[in-house]
Amino acid sequence: MLSIMQEYNTDAIVSPNGPNQSMPYTGAMASATAPPALALHACTYSGPGSPKSLKAVSKDFYPSMGQSVYITRTLLITNLKKHFGVLHGRMLDFGCGSKPYKSLIRVDEYIGVDYQGQGHSHENEQIDVFYDGKTIPVASDHFDSVLSTEVFEHVFNPEEILDELHRVMKPGAVMLATCPFIIAEHEVPNDCSRYTSYGLKMLLERKGFEILYYEKLGTSVQAQMQMFMSYLDSYVLSKLNFARPVKKVVSCCSFLMLNLLCKLMNRILPKRYDAFLNHIVICRKRDVPQ
Repeated sequence: MLSIMQEYNTDAIVSPNGPNQSMPYTGAMASATAPPALALHACTYSGPGSPKSLKAVSKDFYPSMGQSVYITRTLLITNLKKHFGVLHGRMLDFGCGSKPYKSLIRVDEYIGVDYQGQGHSHENEQIDVFYDGKTIPVASDHFDSVLSTEVFEHVFNPEEILDELHRVMKPGAVMLATCPFIIAEHEVPNDCSRYTSYGLKMLLERKGFEILYYEKLGTSVQAQMQMFMSYLDSYVLSKLNFARPVKKVVSCCSFLMLNLLCKLMNRILPKRYDAFLNHIVICRKRDVPQ
């Protein structure tokens, strides 16, 4: 595990805009009382072998260029795959949903936790434990690593939840997380926050996490094009729902051309990251707040 973490610069936050000095921890950790330990049904991986290829991932999370979500979800999965190696031991997938990246991860135990509420159906999802939005029903110092993808924007009490994640993580445990910056409202009414790079880093450090790696995913060109395609998909092409075969062909051709155009524009135009699609961050639990 040490050799894996040495790949990350613990003195600086890496982003496409260049390194930024990490901000000191200035807040106080809220105390959290551990609930009784819960017997968990874990998905266990053992034996030799390497993670499967991206082809094993659902097309909803590894889409083709003919889909409207191609830009943001391709950026997510390709960048997450680079860092899945930091996940190890007993792992918590916080806000796991359908566990879309499970086939790409090799850990000893894979435990998925999610919230039962409005805005998102958990039908046909393999969730091991539901939590009440406040307390994760697991003993303290339980997990070696945590994965959380596209969840924090749905959390109305982020400071409480980060305290809980800090509590259930073992000393020195690592969390790999992503959350969006530019995206339409979704899974309403459980959609409440968008974080700037500064806000997200400050929140994590204030709650007792040391940031090891940070990156913005998506240029400003990609972000604008992704929003346009999402609008086109939701409010224009949806008018063809009465003729689904026609809609499928028109949608595929439209998004294929727009995604190719985006690739060209992204090569030609200056790369800026003021507007971007997602954050990806790797952080480590600090034993004692600094």
